[in-house]
Amino acid sequence: MSVQGIDQLLGQLQVMSAKAAGQGAPATDATGGADFAGLLKSSLDQVSQMQQSAQAQQAAFQSGAPEADLQDVMVSLQKASLSFQTMVQVRNKLVSAYQEVMNMQV
Repeated sequence: MSVQGIDQLLGQLQVMSAKAAGQGAPATDATGGADFAGLLKSSLDQVSQMQQSAQAQQAAFQSGAPEADLQDVMVSLQKASLSFQTMVQVRNKLVSAYQEVMNMQV
């Protein structure tokens, strides 16, 4: 995967993350580029938050809470699963790109 491809992927993740959080522009560093560490941490935090929310809804449904709806629980569990799978795929792409860079001869 080329550096340009990684930049495009990160840009897409950044836009999706901002839309999901309801925020405006993503964080940038002093050079005007995306803050990679901040973006990655933000994405991981959002995935973690989705999983915790889904687990809380599941626990509420299992305990018989009247406000817990089965459809909402199932949708939130699927969203959490999908976001986790997406993060795993992003991690795999980043590891692959890192290995490719490390195998380059200087």
